[in-house]
Amino acid sequence: MGTGRWTTGRTAAAGIAVAGVVGLGLLALPGGAGAAPELPPVTPEDLVASVLAAEPDAFAGTVELDNSLGLPVLPDVPQAGDGTSTARIWSNGDGGGRVQLPTSDGEKTFVSDGTTFWAYDSQDRTVTEGTRQDGRADTSDMTDPTAAATEAIRTLQTSSVVTVDGTAEVAGRPAYELVLTPAPDERTLLREVRIAVDSEQRVPLRMTVLATGSSDPALQVGFTELTFGAQDPALFTFTAPPGSTVVEPGADRPDGAPEGRPEGATAPSIVGDGWDTVVLATAPAVPEGDDPEGFDLTALGSPVSGPWGSGTLISTAVANAIVTDDGRVAAGAVPEQVLTEALAQ
Repeated sequence: MGTGRWTTGRTAAAGIAVAGVVGLGLLALPGGAGAAPELPPVTPEDLVASVLAAEPDAFAGTVELDNSLGLPVLPDVPQAGDGTSTARIWSNGDGGGRVQLPTSDGEKTFVSDGTTFWAYDSQDRTVTEGTRQDGRADTSDMTDPTAAATEAIRTLQTSSVVTVDGTAEVAGRPAYELVLTPAPDERTLLREVRIAVDSEQRVPLRMTVLATGSSDPALQVGFTELTFGAQDPALFTFTAPPGSTVVEPGADRPDGAPEGRPEGATAPSIVGDGWDTVVLATAPAVPEGDDPEGFDLTALGSPVSGPWGSGTLISTAVANAIVTDDGRVAAGAVPEQVLTEALAQ
């Protein structure tokens, strides 16, 4: 595959592809030590229902991501690379949240008061400010690692065999081990997803993603420290630091890179459901000669082709993604064939 015209577009496409891969486990956690706590028995159905109905209290915590996907560090997505990374998170229990995420060159801070969001990048000292109506994802979900695991339960429960496999202690809190195993007719690379559910708050504390054929977690991220209780309201609002530049969502940043969804990109769409889900998106093209130092996807994968066209296949233990030469992206925890079927639709 050539470079040049699609360099910046390929960087965006890499981010979309990695989001599809890493997004499978943005809330799992290395298992805690200690004896399994004794808790009252609970049925899988009751545990799932209690998670979906939970209204967790305000909290503060540290989240740790242990990544064994086999991907290198990508521009603006350091958590995609193998290794361990951490973040600090806060929730006010009413839609407001804050996350502080270290990067290779500084720190990114995301803040939401439930209506307005702010994103601050300490490297280029830019602040993006907007609202939910701007078309961006709800920032409070980004700051609350329980939200994605809860959504995973909501999405996968009907296409899974759901069981409760004992108890565990996570971040010093007793939890039930909820296990989602793909139904026999599901086409997926995953063997199971294990979610530790707080016995009191009934919110996910840990999610472990296991691939077919392996007993070692491919991806784990979640709480290593967690305290429930009222938080300082000042955490859920944001004042731009002196010398920073405030930009609108979708506007060009000072270095020329667009923040938010770049012009020409389309909103992702979904093909399939349950474990077979494929996310389809389109990355923006870039005029010939722009960004000659753009990221080359051939460093991540191998060339593939079919009736849908040609592109690059990026594979990990738990997911595949195809980025086509014309900028389409298909990603999911599914075999390559499922991606090519989705692209051909």
